[in-house]
Amino acid sequence: MAASLYIVVEGEDPGFNIFVNGQALARNEDALESLAGKLKVNPLLEFFSADENSMALLLEQGAGNPEWARHLPQPQWFSPAEGLVTIRALIHFLAEAPAALGSETQPVLLELREYERVLTKTAQHGLRWHLAVSWR
Repeated sequence: MAASLYIVVEGEDPGFNIFVNGQALARNEDALESLAGKLKVNPLLEFFSADENSMALLLEQGAGNPEWARHLPQPQWFSPAEGLVTIRALIHFLAEAPAALGSETQPVLLELREYERVLTKTAQHGLRWHLAVSWR
């Protein structure tokens, strides 16, 4: 099963494409969390929030417990500006240190730049966001 970190934008349809594969970010989350600590920014998983939609997806994929999913707290939403601080710090570091994650640096950079694009549009539309996880 491959994990993917994906962006959820507040509302039914934000009016722009929010898709980012997120598999390279999920594969490298431990290294990115450590790097975020060194850069003194929030790690990506600080922006995680489980909501009914993402839990429904997990249940459809055969993961999770239906009873547990019924008792989720309300999703947390974050300002795009908060996320962009982390994303841009990681992009800047990895662009300057292309060997930092070995052969994973370029796929991670590509996904971080896609996150930057989505969060910039999220800010322009005055919306909030959070991360969710999918296992396929």
